[in-house]
Amino acid sequence: MKKLRNALILAGGLAVALFAKSAVAQSRADALGWKLGAQAWTFNHFTLAEALDKMDSCGIQYVEAFPGQVIGGGIEGKFDYHMSPSKQEEVKALFKKKHKVLQAFGVVVPESAAEWRMLFDFANRMGIQSITSEPKPEDLDLISSLCDQYQIKLAIHDHPKPSRYWNPETVLEAIKGRSKLMGACADIGHWVRSGLDPVECIKKLDGHIVSLHFKDLNNKSADSHDVVWGNGVCQMPKVLETLKTQKFKGLFSAEYEYNWDNNVPEVKASAAFWRTIVSNL
Repeated sequence: MKKLRNALILAGGLAVALFAKSAVAQSRADALGWKLGAQAWTFNHFTLAEALDKMDSCGIQYVEAFPGQVIGGGIEGKFDYHMSPSKQEEVKALFKKKHKVLQAFGVVVPESAAEWRMLFDFANRMGIQSITSEPKPEDLDLISSLCDQYQIKLAIHDHPKPSRYWNPETVLEAIKGRSKLMGACADIGHWVRSGLDPVECIKKLDGHIVSLHFKDLNNKSADSHDVVWGNGVCQMPKVLETLKTQKFKGLFSAEYEYNWDNNVPEVKASAAFWRTIVSNL
């Protein structure tokens, strides 16, 4: 009985210590203006409703949804900007029920001016603050005006080369002279796959980063895969220090594209690593 009592006391003490540590990390993140979220693509083998539950088990509140995920949770259809107004209300209720905040949406690339307008209208009604995209050059002026009209940000994402925006210079050229709400979705893992240094890329984009797709990789090759943050080659601590120096404020979307059917432990460990680093910044 005495051993059991001691074990319970120890467990309680550990729980209190973990809660206190988490509170410190959250307080520091709030002070920096940083939000830890997850790109739902991390859990694309599951419904959106299931993905929100998985994020919850990782202690992640903010969500970047992607087009085409089955909604689930008793709601028919897929998450997309073509959803009817009534379906949108159902999805908003799902997020509220799951205590999650829909912060961003992408990667999405509409094919026409009408579709771009539909996308921004959808984002406005859903409370989405930034759209992640790899837009065609001929759409950039329209996007700029829509950003200003709706006060919604456009984050240009970098898939690995030979994609259009694999290099920060192409992003800077795309946003030059356009809305201040346009910037980069910095996918640091894809930069590494393209042979770039993520810290140097962050420096080049100083003041122009809207959000990040955060990942760490096992090596610097094009076919590398995700590992728990802090165990790979993406220089996570230096990236975070550089973002702090730049006074970046925004969303970190955990995007874990490996071990698809059972990656919650890795995402949870990655979130814990992020909080530890943030607590000491």
